[in-house]
Amino acid sequence: MQLSSEALNKVTYLVGSADVATQLSTVPAMMPFNEKVVSFLNDISRELMKDARSKEFSDVITFGFWIRKGSVLKLKERFNTTGGITLGKGVVFHIAPSNVPVNFAYSLVSGLLTGNANVVRVPSKDFTQVQIITDAINNVLESHEEMKPYVLCVRYGREKDINDLLSSVADMRVVWGGDDTIAELRTSPLPPRSGEITFADRYSIAVIDSDSYLKIEDKDRVAEDFYNDTFFSDQNACTSPRIIVWSGSQIAEAKAIFWEKEHACAEEKYVFQPIQAVNKLTKSCLIAAHVPGVRIEKHSDNLIIRIVVPQITDQLMDFRDNSGYFYEFDCKNILDLIPLCNDKRCQTIGYIGDKDMLLPLIESGVKGIDRIVPIGKTMDFDLIWDGYNLASQLTRVISF
Repeated sequence: MQLSSEALNKVTYLVGSADVATQLSTVPAMMPFNEKVVSFLNDISRELMKDARSKEFSDVITFGFWIRKGSVLKLKERFNTTGGITLGKGVVFHIAPSNVPVNFAYSLVSGLLTGNANVVRVPSKDFTQVQIITDAINNVLESHEEMKPYVLCVRYGREKDINDLLSSVADMRVVWGGDDTIAELRTSPLPPRSGEITFADRYSIAVIDSDSYLKIEDKDRVAEDFYNDTFFSDQNACTSPRIIVWSGSQIAEAKAIFWEKEHACAEEKYVFQPIQAVNKLTKSCLIAAHVPGVRIEKHSDNLIIRIVVPQITDQLMDFRDNSGYFYEFDCKNILDLIPLCNDKRCQTIGYIGDKDMLLPLIESGVKGIDRIVPIGKTMDFDLIWDGYNLASQLTRVISF
């Protein structure tokens, strides 16, 4: 089925054109990690690294590093398959989240590496990072003509007719952005043999062993890492820790140093808006009204608000906020986290210490938790995400 070029004229094209869009369904699938894709991505990496604007955005630099040839070939080693001929599914329609600027690019690259033609709805907000990356893609496409049919980056509102059109030719639909976006897209039918990957509303936590933290020499580096996991995205990313769980024998001392360092880091880097203070106060009042025994730690300003909770309950995340709003819990037994981690919305645990401390929690059979990574790595993208193996989900295997 070919798309109507008339309808697609309502779309803003950051990469590609309506002519390219109308031919999506005729583009042949490729084998995963095709050499021309690897070369294309490596050239985009170089383009990003030489763009002076990139230096202002660590997320762009991180993306550029991830798509360089050496990194991609390591991914290829991990996801090399046997037992048949593997090809991309065909056309992947990606819907990027509105609050994480670079996510659209990771989703696009996942589709390219798995051998697919891709159309990506980028965030409606005019993020500078989106412009930097799409500029790099357009520049590199001039010397990689063969890749032009495989890359479309578009921007449009919530027009259902556009969602309907793009869904009608999709072999896979990848929906980021949460429950409301998923519900919106599911009103647009997919062809019978097409599949869908959805990334619903999630939350994440951090577990810090106080004894391990105090042994770390470069605590300023830890503060930077935690800042990148949290403040960099205003805690809007599903990977950003919202509850800080402390364990070990020196919790009070570790807390004092950790938060002093974090406050200094955020004070230097973060732009705080008055409305954020109002939101934090509102959420603090709500949690106090619904959960007995909570208290607000003393603070000199509204940059970091810490709410100490006497126990972990499954309703804590109903009162979560962002922009430096954290719940804290002193943990004597890691199994105390079961009510929180048994919730399927629980995505990532960032940790400091020995990750084996989390094994009893995993072995208890909790239904949440898809990732366990060190603090500073919660936003690092991988082809295994939210429990999905994208290298498998976006390909098909021909028995041969």
